[in-house]
Amino acid sequence: MTHDHDHGRDGAKLSVGHGDTALAKALEEGLDAFNFAATDTTPEDQGELSVKAVDERGELIGGLTGWTWSGLFGIDMLWVREDSRQDGWGSRLLRAAEDEARRRGCDRATVSSFTFQAPDFYRRHGYVETGRVLGIPGGAEDVHFHKDLLQARPGDQA
Repeated sequence: MTHDHDHGRDGAKLSVGHGDTALAKALEEGLDAFNFAATDTTPEDQGELSVKAVDERGELIGGLTGWTWSGLFGIDMLWVREDSRQDGWGSRLLRAAEDEARRRGCDRATVSSFTFQAPDFYRRHGYVETGRVLGIPGGAEDVHFHKDLLQARPGDQA
């Protein structure tokens, strides 16, 4: 349900509602055009990246989704099912994604992780905290990380 909140003198109106797929697409297109111009990049400089692990039955063990953009690798999601979390799958997924990002010409990476998720996992893999967003539900924080993909860091797992 959408509610009209304000009408401008020129007949324009402001409305508030739930998710709006068409609006999200229009905003993404507008921001992409602005961002490409501001960074001297093009849509060809962007790509999606995924890594998936399945068991012998073809069931999902875990995966990673992310993106590349003109030398920067960004991780959106990394998840491993609970019964496989102590088997090193998170590290394998991350290493495979970083290797693919390097193959695509990326020399740096970025990711964020809630404090109740895996910030220590990323630290063990050479990611350095760059900042936090406070006020996440449950008293948590969103920890932002950066990694130089061309330089191994002390303590980075092999």
